[in-house]
Amino acid sequence: MRAIFAGTPEFAAAALAALLKAGIEVPLVLTRADQPAGRGMIMTASPVKRLALDYAIEVLQPDSLKRDAAVLARVVATPHDVMVVAAYGLILPPQVLAIPPRGCLNIHASLLPRWRGAAPIQRAIEAGDAETGICIMQMDAGLDTGAVLLERRTAISASDTAATLEERLTALGAATIVTALAELDHLTPRAQPASGATYAHKIAKHEAPLDFALDAATLARKVRAFDPFPGATMTMAGSMIKVWAAHSLADSPAAPPGTVTAFDASGIAIACGKGSLVVTRLQRPGGRRISAREFADSVALAPGQRMG
Repeated sequence: MRAIFAGTPEFAAAALAALLKAGIEVPLVLTRADQPAGRGMIMTASPVKRLALDYAIEVLQPDSLKRDAAVLARVVATPHDVMVVAAYGLILPPQVLAIPPRGCLNIHASLLPRWRGAAPIQRAIEAGDAETGICIMQMDAGLDTGAVLLERRTAISASDTAATLEERLTALGAATIVTALAELDHLTPRAQPASGATYAHKIAKHEAPLDFALDAATLARKVRAFDPFPGATMTMAGSMIKVWAAHSLADSPAAPPGTVTAFDASGIAIACGKGSLVVTRLQRPGGRRISAREFADSVALAPGQRMG
């Protein structure tokens, strides 16, 4: 089995590493262009590119697969059976989808058709889903609409953040694509049902602020879904505070939403439209993540104070 691989972040790099370990020949890798990263904004190769170079695999980094004739010609000229795609970041046009003899297989981190799109892990947590998983999908011209070849499920715990759930799904995705290629001749494509489709829009920074008029359970899920990016936020006296850990209480204190009703070593309780959000880990601008007790002591927090 020979596979061209297309992917960019750690989620994809883990899959590429698993394929190579399983003895899959990977003659060509496609990944996104190097990006500035870190405080010095140094141009940095993607995790997939770094791994590919370690194995002396040819790497191409087109800005678009629709307009780069040289890249298309290189894909056509490269002997392969299948293309494996994982969080690549570029749309594969029909002319690319038609090249691999066994088609293009996508590793998608949701239970399709739920959470098609760019941010399935975060949106599943934010929505309060009880489980998610990995789907190996036969790609077509639609956005994550192709037939599912293989599915693996995992529960979403009440403590899962986007970071912890992605770590688990990264390992699950790597193992599942190896199984899918090994059993490719015996897998039966399952068309996605017309009902139940949802779209996981990319997470945007403008979504970060917590609206305390909402119910506390919704806000607690948002805190977990937005860790590590972009981090849920609230304001105190005009200063933006990042909220990294919180849980909800069902009690509904007689206080306007956003009011600090109590605080102790276990957390800072803030009134919401329904229930209370107990914040347990925060970060001030330019600082590190600290406990609620450390935060309360550093800003002289008092009951009745308002959070925006």
